[in-house]
Amino acid sequence: MKNQKKVKKRRRFTRDDLDLTLISLPTVVWFILFAYLPMFGIIIAFKNYKLSGGHGFLYSLLHSEWVGWSNFTYFFKSNAFAMLLRNTIVYNIIFIILGAAVAVGFALMLSNLRSKMLSKTYQTMMFFPYFMSWVVVSYIVYAILTPDKGYLNALIMHFGGEKVMWYQSPQYWPFFLTFMKIWKGMGYGMVIYLAAITGIDPSLYEAAVMDGATKWQQAKYITMPSIKTVLVMMLILDTGKIFYSDFGLFYQVTGGIPQSLYTTVSTFDTYIYKAIQSSAPIGKTAAASFFQSVCCCATILLANFVVSKIDEDSAII
Repeated sequence: MKNQKKVKKRRRFTRDDLDLTLISLPTVVWFILFAYLPMFGIIIAFKNYKLSGGHGFLYSLLHSEWVGWSNFTYFFKSNAFAMLLRNTIVYNIIFIILGAAVAVGFALMLSNLRSKMLSKTYQTMMFFPYFMSWVVVSYIVYAILTPDKGYLNALIMHFGGEKVMWYQSPQYWPFFLTFMKIWKGMGYGMVIYLAAITGIDPSLYEAAVMDGATKWQQAKYITMPSIKTVLVMMLILDTGKIFYSDFGLFYQVTGGIPQSLYTTVSTFDTYIYKAIQSSAPIGKTAAASFFQSVCCCATILLANFVVSKIDEDSAII
């Protein structure tokens, strides 16, 4: 035992440690410059920020009036807070559940295809929308939904229906946004789960086939338990973004959130963006953004804690 302790004490910084340190250095520098140093600006949320004549941003920030929690109080008591909280959380819950179900479902189907060429073709077709910008997608949606010459209205009128003013009908947009989010993101999730399925030992399926197991039974008793860790990890990470929303989806696809759709498609991110463009004090806008960050950090830690109590091996921390 003493000899083992001496060996551990004599352990030095090896060549492998140096190589790994150099590989990780660019990432560490990036996080320091663009993630940790900007956190100094959090104090804007606790100040009544005003520019000082003849001075720069840092001087103005440090010498602005300290207002404590008043910016947060203003945000929490605003008429829009309850609506923004509801929209952001409900949309994200729907996206997380449906996104995981669709991605896992397609991964299971593709993993059972015998033709590798067809499998690669379907993977490419499903993954392609992920690389499309929301700006491009918004033009596609506009071409389909525009009231006068849109394809959807033309189809409805062809069958004797009446033209629908889609951009003035908020009741349809939860379905449109959910469909566009799942359509654009299913390829990315599918590839992750398909990679996890590919790593499963084929002998397990061979033994199951010999025992007379159907495809459904193989998926239930072999595939799903084998990818459970990856599925739970993805769900934890998605839970950590539950107070954030895809800005491009909610702002670009809706055409800049017209007033008729405001209460249906507005989220924290679109609210902050419009507040920055308006004459609203930057301290109040920063308070809303800081609230998002704190809530997302709390939710991911809470989700990981709950998972660790149920299945410690599936937790990420």
